[in-house]
Amino acid sequence: MKEFKLIEEKWQRYWEEHLEMYRASNDSKKEKKYVLVEFPYPSGSGLHIGHTFSFTGADVYARFKRMQGLNVLFPMGWDAFGLPTENYAIKMKRKPQEITKENTDMFRKQMKKLAFSFDWSREVNTTDPKYYKWTQWIFIQLFKKGLAYKKEMPINWCPSCKIGLANEEVVDGKCERCGVEVSRRNISQWVVKITDYADKLIEGLKETNFIDKVKQAQINWIGKSEGAKSKLKIKDNEKYLEVFTTRPDTLPGATFMVIAPEHELALEMAKNNKEIEDYIKNARKKSDLERTELSRDKTGVFLGLYAINPVNKKEIPIWISDFVLASYGTGAIMAVPAHDERDHAFAKKFGLEIVPVIKKEGWDFENQAFTEVEKGEEFNKMLDWIEKEGIGERSASYHLRDWIFSRQHYWGEPIPMINCPKCGWVPAPEEQLPIVLPPVEAYEPTDDGKSPLSKIESFVKTKCPVCGGEAERETDTMPNWAGSDWYFLRYTDPDNEKELASQKAMKYWGPVDIYIGGDEHNVLHLLYSRFIYKFLWDIGAVPQKIREPYYKRISHGVILGPDGQRMSKSRGNVIVPEQVSEIYGVDVVRMYLMFMGPFDSTMAWNEKTVMGVKRFLERFEKFVLSQKDKSSDSSDEVKVIINKLIKGVSEDLESFKYNTAIAKMMEALNSLSSSSSYKVSSEDIKTLIKLMAPIAPYVTEELYSLFEKLSVHTASWPTAEEKYLVEDEITVAVAINGKVRSEIRINSAKQDDKDYVLDLAKKDVNIIKWLGTNDIVKEIYVSGKMVNLVVKK
Repeated sequence: MKEFKLIEEKWQRYWEEHLEMYRASNDSKKEKKYVLVEFPYPSGSGLHIGHTFSFTGADVYARFKRMQGLNVLFPMGWDAFGLPTENYAIKMKRKPQEITKENTDMFRKQMKKLAFSFDWSREVNTTDPKYYKWTQWIFIQLFKKGLAYKKEMPINWCPSCKIGLANEEVVDGKCERCGVEVSRRNISQWVVKITDYADKLIEGLKETNFIDKVKQAQINWIGKSEGAKSKLKIKDNEKYLEVFTTRPDTLPGATFMVIAPEHELALEMAKNNKEIEDYIKNARKKSDLERTELSRDKTGVFLGLYAINPVNKKEIPIWISDFVLASYGTGAIMAVPAHDERDHAFAKKFGLEIVPVIKKEGWDFENQAFTEVEKGEEFNKMLDWIEKEGIGERSASYHLRDWIFSRQHYWGEPIPMINCPKCGWVPAPEEQLPIVLPPVEAYEPTDDGKSPLSKIESFVKTKCPVCGGEAERETDTMPNWAGSDWYFLRYTDPDNEKELASQKAMKYWGPVDIYIGGDEHNVLHLLYSRFIYKFLWDIGAVPQKIREPYYKRISHGVILGPDGQRMSKSRGNVIVPEQVSEIYGVDVVRMYLMFMGPFDSTMAWNEKTVMGVKRFLERFEKFVLSQKDKSSDSSDEVKVIINKLIKGVSEDLESFKYNTAIAKMMEALNSLSSSSSYKVSSEDIKTLIKLMAPIAPYVTEELYSLFEKLSVHTASWPTAEEKYLVEDEITVAVAINGKVRSEIRINSAKQDDKDYVLDLAKKDVNIIKWLGTNDIVKEIYVSGKMVNLVVKK
């Protein structure tokens, strides 16, 4: 066999000359199969092992389905906007457009070398104005339907990096990037009302075939809670405090209230109270994650005000504490310390009253909250009472928050909105889309926290499309999620200039049959994407027969370094796919990744197993070459091995059990090589090559070319012949005096050999035990079914 590098070069050239092999057709009469992988962010470091693992698994499935005769859509594109490229471009004093092109060119080259059979004719790039024209169009539709609005909101602000930070990027009150202390800054931002779709997003899951883990991740993030909204009057004040509670039945045990530092009542009281003012300032330095950490020591300040508990008319003190967030619920809670651990800890810290609503024998409520209070009849009674008294209503609360859509960066889709002094915020005319990101020389963050686009007067200054007066463009850009929420639709019709995709194309390809991605995207990306699709469904922009965008979601596993730790440069345990394939060849890398373990598990890289896979492929090549001209027909034993392999591999590939499919191939090769008397026909050799083709594309192309002129990847997937799937062994019951005492496995070919079967029966350990010293007086055998040994009683 030729050197693997020469084989790879040869077949890469062939595939490049025959791109139609992997092209999907929008007009085919074949059954369709839409296989989608999360398109990558093209970083300068190239494809990492996670990409290679996920894409290989998807590619194996796509190749398998094509060979089965399906019209397979297996596309690829680039999620290329984002802060990392912008930061790198600033550091290198280059344009992010240039860096993005270099990175996507490198990724594409690496993917082709790894034999990923993507349909490159459908390639999309979120940074292409022809693509983000439709991302902007979607935003305008959201605005028109009242689902996009501007709001002053607090963000985490790093004064050194001059950027807003996500909660996860703030550690101990400091910027994760540079270590400088973070502050909270109010900034006007675009927000999208995903919360209006919370119930639809939960209900829609019933129409999917997501695994339970993925469904639960979505449901938990939405976090719907049934309960009541109620108003508690503030003593000696005209105002009320509105709270939401999931346990209105515990209202008699509410002994104090807590409001968020950002609550309007707290801000009002801070004007004349230095202690409250200082507390609010300190709270602004903390991220939401820090503030809500359950184990964190509770802090707070008494506001000097009291609310009236509507059930018992008791005056209960109102406190301010940073564990309550303004963005959650109403920004105020009624605290029931007897039945909530967080409230209990706060009450103990500040010496507040603890009143149990439900008594439990042996429970010391002063020192421990009793939280196992089941919702019963009292729950509904209290809901009825609250509504009857006019102090509240049945309601639901959600963990899900509206989607903050603004980014004060350069490298993102411009938000297509115009601010007019007379008309307010109005969308850019749709015929003017795309609003193109202007090329600039400098795009460093600004001191005032505004987007670098705010410095470009030629971009900012414009005319109001409503009144024609002087106006200004929005200078914020969209988040990374914006372009990745609908990309799967664009793949169906990537060159459409009149709409994001034609109804006909989306109807033919939708929904995505199988969507492969990581656990980290099972929540937000999947949720945002489903939300955008449901919105597009509501406005009739997608086919009305398809209510959910994805039918099945598969989470791929995680590959650890050789030391069993997460791969990282600091640990020095990073495996680079390109480097490994240079040593062993692409087929070895692909097969090893699929053989490591179950596709959805966590596995550690093992060089010894890599070598084992390499040796298997070498043995496979040698076996095929040794059998090439030997026989015109296969012996029956070989037919059984081959047909069982067809059945087993087909079932395993269908269910993404790639590791067991490869194990079956290894076992079959061992069996076929075990006897020199076995005859293997050229047709069965071709079958073996076909079964291996989705996993090892290069070596199978080379071997198949010894038999046929056409590519193995355009060949038909083999089907098993039922007559060769008869079990090699069958089970026969063994009875003593008519009572079954054991079972034995016999060679199905010898089931009529009475002496053979009786001999095995009498040697069975269980039968020897039951016989003891008794003599057998009669031996009865019903062929293939039962042995009955009659003994003296």
